[in-house]
Amino acid sequence: MPLDNNIEFLPLNIAILTVSDTRTLENDTSGQILIDRLTNAGHKLAARAIVKDEKSDLSAKLSEWIKDDDIQVIISTGGTGLTGRDITPEVFHSLYDKEIEGFGEIFRLITYKLIGTSTMQSRATGGVAGGTYMFALPGSNGACKDGWDNIFKEQLDIRFRPCNFAEMMPRLIE
Repeated sequence: MPLDNNIEFLPLNIAILTVSDTRTLENDTSGQILIDRLTNAGHKLAARAIVKDEKSDLSAKLSEWIKDDDIQVIISTGGTGLTGRDITPEVFHSLYDKEIEGFGEIFRLITYKLIGTSTMQSRATGGVAGGTYMFALPGSNGACKDGWDNIFKEQLDIRFRPCNFAEMMPRLIE
């Protein structure tokens, strides 16, 4: 799909959250992939954090960032699988004002072409809370690359046509 180069690029303030019991800033490769891609695209890293797979910790961090006017988009990595410790989708859903059902559907369609039926184990999700976009990706490096390269690169660019998430931001809290 084309970019309309008559429209000026609008950098967004994006926060990256890694949900993991084991990752640290030194070994958080999936979070770093997202940071590298967003900054290379011209967006701004608004915040970065790592939280454990605990509902209260994750909910508190997300709620803090949703209230922060300097954060327009939250992208998390990790905790979207099927194990008992994977609680990211449940916490995201508890905070959404509106879910973007198509995000998870498109993510799984894209990754199905790459990893086959294993994609059904992903519970990637997206939505809006308090005027902030929220997206949860699986914790693998591949999932973060696939999510950015095939969804976010276009949908977070205001020049992307025929429509994109960026252009809707001013109207999310109507």
